[in-house]
Order: sequence, then C-alpha cells, then structure tokens
Amino acid sequence: MVFLSWKLPTAVSVFIILFDIYWLLKTIYLSFHLRSTFLQMRKNMKVNWLEKLRRENIGGYGDVYHLVVLPMHNEPYELVRESLESLVAANYPKDKLLVVLAIEERAGESAKRVAELIKKDFDKKFFRLLVTNHPVGLAGEIPGKGANETWAARRALEEVVDPLGLDSEKILVSVFDVDTQIFPEYFGCLTHSFLTAAEPLRAIYQPIPFFTNNIYRAPALARVVAFSTTFWQMMQQSRPERLTSFSSQSIPLQTLIEIGFWHTNIVSEDSRIFWQCYLHYHGNFRVEPMYYPVSMDANVAPSLWGTLKNIYRQQRRWGWGAENIPYMLDGFAKDKQIPRRKKWYWSFNVIEGFHSWATNSLIIFALGWLPVMLGGRNFNYTLLSYNLPQITRFIITLSMIGIASSAVLGILLLPPRPQWFKKRHYLIYFFQWLLIPITLIIFGAFPGLEAQTRLALGGRFRLGFWVTPKMRQARVQENQGR
Repeated sequence: MVFLSWKLPTAVSVFIILFDIYWLLKTIYLSFHLRSTFLQMRKNMKVNWLEKLRRENIGGYGDVYHLVVLPMHNEPYELVRESLESLVAANYPKDKLLVVLAIEERAGESAKRVAELIKKDFDKKFFRLLVTNHPVGLAGEIPGKGANETWAARRALEEVVDPLGLDSEKILVSVFDVDTQIFPEYFGCLTHSFLTAAEPLRAIYQPIPFFTNNIYRAPALARVVAFSTTFWQMMQQSRPERLTSFSSQSIPLQTLIEIGFWHTNIVSEDSRIFWQCYLHYHGNFRVEPMYYPVSMDANVAPSLWGTLKNIYRQQRRWGWGAENIPYMLDGFAKDKQIPRRKKWYWSFNVIEGFHSWATNSLIIFALGWLPVMLGGRNFNYTLLSYNLPQITRFIITLSMIGIASSAVLGILLLPPRPQWFKKRHYLIYFFQWLLIPITLIIFGAFPGLEAQTRLALGGRFRLGFWVTPKMRQARVQENQGR
C-alpha cells in the first residue's frame, strides 16, 4: 500500500474507494446475520428445553450425561464458585452432570486450596465432582489449556465412565473456561440439539460467548472489544457452513476418544479440535450452532493500563489461531477423500479471514490518506485526489449506521444492572462505540499482525499459552474489609 501509493496513486485511490464500498456492503450483509441470530437466541432463551424434550417425546434424553471440564490455573475461589453455582442452578437433572475441576500443578498450593474448598462445597451436588491435577513437564506438551483438558478428560474416562460402564456415545463433553457461567436451559438446549442433529457424533455444539459477567466493571475499550467478539460469533452462528469452534463448546466423548482428545502441544486448542475432527472424518464433520449463550468475564485488570495490556495479549493469542492454517492445508494435501470443493472453500475462507483480521481496519481507517500524502504534485492536482478523502469519509459515515445498531444490541445484551447504574449510563454505553476504529486497529490488526509475524519467524518468536488473568475485585475488597 505504501509503495504503490507513491508509484501508482491513482490505482491505489480507486482500490481504496472500492474496498471501502466492499466493507460497507459487508457490514450491511453481516448485520442481517447478527439480527437473525439475536432473534433466534432470544426465542431459544424463553424455551424450557427439558420440558420440550419431554413434550416432543424425544427418546433417549434421559440417558444423556454431561461431562463438564473446567480448566483452572490460579483463579480465585469466588470466581470458580460462581461458575459451579450456575451449574447447580441449571434446569437439568444434576445426577446427569459429571463435573471435573482441572487444576494445573504449576499453579501451586493456592490452586489446590481453591479446589479443596470447591470439593467441600459442591461434592454432593452433582453425579460426580472430580478434581484433577495436571502434572508439569509431560513429554510432548506445552503448558496450556489443551494439555490440561486432555489430562482431565482421560482421568474422567478412567475413573468414572469406564468403571461405571457409561456409554461414551451418550456423553457430551462441555469444555468451559473456569469463569464460564451457563444460563439455566443450556444443558436442555444442548441435549435437544444433540438428539435431533443429523449424525450427532459428527459435530461440535457451539454456544454464543457472552463476555458480560463483569461487564459493569470493565472500561469502555474492554466493553467494546468484548461485545465485538460476541457479535462476530453471533454472525458466524447464522452461517453454519463456515462456523468453526471457539472458546466454550461441547463435543461427544466418543468423538474425542476416536480422534485422541485435544492436541497437547499447541496454543489454539479450541479451534484446532474442529480441524482434528474434520480431517479425521474426511470432511464429514461440522460445528452445530446452538443459538444459546454462555457467559464469561470481560478482560478486566486492577488498572486501566493492565486491562489494555491483557486485552492485547488475549487478542494476540486468538490471532495465533493462524497456526491451524498449515495444519489444515497439510491435511487437505494428504486426504484424498475430502471433496476438492470443500478444500478450496475452507482454504479460501480461513486464509481470507486471518488476512482480513490483520489488514482490513488498517486499509479502511489508517491507509486511505496515503495516495494524497505520497502521490506527488501531479496526483494532488487531480480531481480524484481532492475527492478521495471526501468519498472515504462519506462511506465510513454510512458504515457507522451499522455500528449504531451494534450499540443498541450491546445495551440489550447487558445483564441485570447494579444499583449504581443509572439511565444516563446507557448514553455512555451507546457512545462508547465511537471507539471502534481504535479497537479494530490497536486490539485487532496489531495483535493479529504480530501473531502471524511471530508464527512466520518461528523459533524464539513463537508464542506459548498465555492465561488471561481473572479476578473478582469486589469480593477481594470485601474480604480485605473483614
């Protein structure tokens, strides 16, 4: 862009105008998908799914068990307790829930103490509550969530599922971050999706991630980033043909056994698991959208600067998901059973998605002025040079209509407001979306570019798994007061 703005400013100016129009049309297109998912989600949240299973006489729902894996590092007891309380409050038989709190040995004694308290408080409230301790330094592993999840799921299989003779084809494994809180009908909705799906063992069941547990304590930039991630996943839910797994998800235990569980030597295990399954089953695999949410924490640290640094690191870790591209392409090259059209479809969409993540916002918001700055005197005397900034400004202004609709939707998705939250705060939550150019560039393009550059360079530039710090500031202050 910089070189061509200097050498071919006219061509670059035309490209920028066309690209801005493309971005405007894509924004409109995706807004319809966002609205569609939102309406379906609201409808699903009003359904008593357990009663629906009974009313529709769907056979076998009483035989379905749910194995819930909660990987934990050094999160505080209050946070873990809230997640377990949401499981207890679920409108689903607790004798069908097998919960595994999967702590890391490297987290030390503090994690063990939290696990002991959780075991004491919740041991009798589920079919089983296991605490697993993932050892440090196992061969072929990097410290991370995937290794911990695999260790925990294998322990549950060995200690509960196999000894009791439970049918692994009727056990759904829900992998949640330890701050994940489910809504009451989650397991009913999941069970219904599983039992009514075509080839239920050939799918991952994907809820919509809300990052709203602590949204009222998050600064404006963190709120915009949190809702932007939610909105993107909502848009993807209404395009299931290109939906891949992300963050919280549920997968049949039998499927995990057949593929060998999660890879233990990668960072982006939540998206890699889809490609493991897709390649193992020669393209006969999909992600099934649930149109039902789970709720997690927005990225919040004790200070604003700490929050901004953590948001960047989290986005960079998600950007590291580009490591799945060579895995996918290598699998496509070796597998002759996957139809060629599927290979081309996925290859284009995945590569284009990561490329757009790292470049689109820079082209739209930061590089549109380059031809005017670098094009030279001859170009600056042209009518195109005069009109370029005006045209791009006009197109971006039209695009702000879509951002305004996102602002309204963000307000609708807020959890019950605390007492200090007044009606005037809604204005702040609406106008915070003016920060979207900043979030798209600083917390979108930049971490995406850094992750892809590190991946390309390899060696000492490679990223390990970074654990997003989680906290409960209000509870900490209360405890200190006591």
